Amino acid sequence: MSPPGDDELPSEEPDGSGGGGTESGGSDARGPDAAGPTTGDDPTDPSPSGFDPDGRADAPSESQAGGERGEGTDVAVNGGAPTADAAPTRHGDAEAAESTAESGARTFLIDVVSSALAVLLVGALLFAVSGVWPPMVAIESSSMAPHMNTGDLVFVMDEQRFPGDGEIAGTGVVTLRSGQDSDYRQFQRPGDVIVYKPNGDDGATPIIHRAMFYVQEGENWYEEADRQSIGRYSECGESTEEALPYCPAPHAGFITKGDANGGYDQAQPDPLSAPVKAEWVVGTAEVRIPKLGCIRLRNERCLGAARAATTDTGQTVDATLAAGAANRSAVAP
Repeated sequence: MSPPGDDELPSEEPDGSGGGGTESGGSDARGPDAAGPTTGDDPTDPSPSGFDPDGRADAPSESQAGGERGEGTDVAVNGGAPTADAAPTRHGDAEAAESTAESGARTFLIDVVSSALAVLLVGALLFAVSGVWPPMVAIESSSMAPHMNTGDLVFVMDEQRFPGDGEIAGTGVVTLRSGQDSDYRQFQRPGDVIVYKPNGDDGATPIIHRAMFYVQEGENWYEEADRQSIGRYSECGESTEEALPYCPAPHAGFITKGDANGGYDQAQPDPLSAPVKAEWVVGTAEVRIPKLGCIRLRNERCLGAARAATTDTGQTVDATLAAGAANRSAVAP
């Protein structure tokens, strides 16, 4: 090699490169100490930030990805289905369920108490109107058919509350005989239908029949009676075979009879009651509700029609059968 001329600069070689150095191609060689940043901030670096030298996008770190997408977001891994985070444990669920159960029980209890109070209020209102307790009776026989039938529920009122025209001697009761004169009718016939205690017995089943006429103490009421309603009896006297029972009248009271019955209650072979004293009267029947009394009675007679009270010719038949249940009513509790 010829020595450089005066106008040529000697070539510089890095220390320790020897003759094996590579040609820079006009670019300054940079040693390790002179290396620039590798973050892609160099404007001469053709690779934008976030890309590796192979042209693939730099994958963000797990912490960066979590920060960008937010906590709890499902992420597809390697193109697979998103993975759902496990449901967090909620300590309040058991308490909420217990609270719901307590609320349901409380609501049920309130409903029961409200219903009971409503029934009591209705009962109190009926008592205030009727003056009788209980204010309803359930008909357990056909002795008042067709105007009242087995299973009917009848509203009863104190006889003194609103007495009809023609009441007897301040009793509040209008008999069939006096009702014919005053044109007062109840249940399609003249006179009141009364509920009474037979012979004044509080423990006996009350009877609901029509008041026919009123007798005074010692009165011979055989002469006043309807001959068809006294049956085989032919006189008023002491004979148990031929004399009309309770004649003369042992005390003042009403002679009564079921609309479907053939004889007076006092003219039965085994009389249902003596003439009904005014104090034995529970009240007068006012309104009937068909079949509602079956709830109280709960017997098979409520399931069928009431027994017919007339023959094919329309004449009344005797349905008493010696003071059987066909003559009575039951007080509904």
